[in-house]
Amino acid sequence: MKGLKIIFWTLWRMWFYVLFTIPILIMLPFLVASIVSERGYPYYFKMARIWAKFILFGMGFYYKIEKNQILEPDKSYMIVANHTSMTDIMLMLATVRNPFVFVGKVELAKIPLFGFFYKRTCILVDRGCSKSRLKVFNEAQKRLDRGLSVCIFPEGGVPDDESVMLDTFKDGAFRLAIEHEIPIVPITFADNKKRFSYTFFSGSPGIMRVKMHSHVETLGKTGVDRKEIREEVREVIYNQLIDFDSDPIKSYS
Repeated sequence: MKGLKIIFWTLWRMWFYVLFTIPILIMLPFLVASIVSERGYPYYFKMARIWAKFILFGMGFYYKIEKNQILEPDKSYMIVANHTSMTDIMLMLATVRNPFVFVGKVELAKIPLFGFFYKRTCILVDRGCSKSRLKVFNEAQKRLDRGLSVCIFPEGGVPDDESVMLDTFKDGAFRLAIEHEIPIVPITFADNKKRFSYTFFSGSPGIMRVKMHSHVETLGKTGVDRKEIREEVREVIYNQLIDFDSDPIKSYS
């Protein structure tokens, strides 16, 4: 039985990368055309959402989204969520309809084909370089001025220890939100670690629950409020993870 599981996990993980690549190849001319100018980004974003949903459904994941508050069209937000899986990117794209830009680690730009579009559409950060962090703020300003939203996983990466439910949050997302006086949208992903963690021989098709929480306003806030807002957002996500963990639905395969 264990041998069969290992075979299943190996083929299933390989299938993920097949699904990852197919829609990019199919939409390649349109993707390239959409990144020629800044005005094309909304069209690129729509295709990115198709790519994300194709992967999720192809892997046997189906998502259930609960929203406490709706995002207004043509308004910028700072979107933050817990980070546990490669599928966090796809599920975020499936969840949020308002065009947004990811702030992500520069290493992902090395992925063949995907990296070509990633480094031209996302805000890249080298966490070991202070100049890179400053550049993130300048690039975020440009995107916000164009009416886009920004998405950051404030843990700064996936914790190496998978037993960690939620790591400490870094300041970047909250500093940006306060400086630009945009609402923060906390989002909790319940099942991504269980469905598709970074442990190769693990995971399974099934439900992915999402909770979009009420927005945290930053209007009138200053840098001295950053820590309080950061911990408030973290507590919202952490408490929801606890609630999800105690939900009977966790027994779904």
